[in-house]
Amino acid sequence: MTTYDVIVVGVGGMGSATCWQLARRGKRVLGIERYDIPNAMGSSHGVNRIIRLAYFEHPSYVPILRRAYELWRETETLAGEQLLHITGSMDIGPEGSEIVQKSLESCRLHGLPHELLTASEVASRYPGYALPANYRALYQEEGGFVASERAIVAAAKLALNAGASLRARESFVDFEPIAGGGVRVRTDRATYETGQLVVAAGAWVGELVPMLKSLAVPERQVLGWFRPKNPNLFQPESFPVSNLKSDFGHFYQFPEWNVPGFKIGLYHHFKEQGAADGLSREPTSADEDALRRGLAAFFPEADGDILALRTCMFTNTPDEHFILDRLPELPEVIVASPCSGHGFKFASAIGEILADLATEGASRFDLSLFALDRLNLAK
Repeated sequence: MTTYDVIVVGVGGMGSATCWQLARRGKRVLGIERYDIPNAMGSSHGVNRIIRLAYFEHPSYVPILRRAYELWRETETLAGEQLLHITGSMDIGPEGSEIVQKSLESCRLHGLPHELLTASEVASRYPGYALPANYRALYQEEGGFVASERAIVAAAKLALNAGASLRARESFVDFEPIAGGGVRVRTDRATYETGQLVVAAGAWVGELVPMLKSLAVPERQVLGWFRPKNPNLFQPESFPVSNLKSDFGHFYQFPEWNVPGFKIGLYHHFKEQGAADGLSREPTSADEDALRRGLAAFFPEADGDILALRTCMFTNTPDEHFILDRLPELPEVIVASPCSGHGFKFASAIGEILADLATEGASRFDLSLFALDRLNLAK
């Protein structure tokens, strides 16, 4: 039976970074992936993902984000490929809205440079935006996006080059403690033993770790790419990434990059939840209509022909914060971050955090916001 220092289940955004961080430390690490590396079945495909420092979700994320930026830059240097693209970012909503106020709180608490803009100031600077007069935007210059699929490729290659074993198309079955310490892991191909197990399986984490089944709930999400009427308004140099909360939804959007079209999504889309394998992967005209509502209201110059629709998976916790913790009854098992739709930007740093937990037993960051025992989540 093959033995490893650490086994990582799931080689997506978090898992690939964890495998690399462990391998570069000289650990014997195995990464197990049910699908291909990379793949379009989980939460990290669709070309790119937003990264931003002005974090309305909670100020405690900002120190980890700063480390994520450092590690994205290190990853792209070692991989020889740009992964982090800076466009600026905006958090947008009606005057006095929570998204703007909480982004402002994070900026002030952590000394982040920022600007508060009126709708007319946004239109003058970035005419691809057509905001109602009562809307406000918080602009932060260091926001942008990460080339998510290429980032997984880069981390996987770095992990392999550092000595990790990565195995695709191998399905995790179960795990059990070993008398005297460690974990036995069974897949559809083999049985392994390991000192530490990291479960970073995204939308499948609740199936692999039953105690999380009701706490890490998969949700179907749809992304759309549309042909702009005036493409010049939606290029990376003229269109910051953004989150926009309105009375009819929370939209997020990207400039045109790498593939044709302006990209837009709608958080909690149709709120379709269920087992990851039971949620439809096929986009529909209703999905397109939901996204076009945001285009028509706020980005009319991007409301052109549909070019692509793709589904992906959110995995939501009750409070929409991450889970980064050990299982209370089996501390050799570390559960990694069902990210509630806002996690990929952290992947480089979470990979380091998980490697620290697996090898040193602790992280330099305060992880209390992500602990299983918050709000009685472990019960």
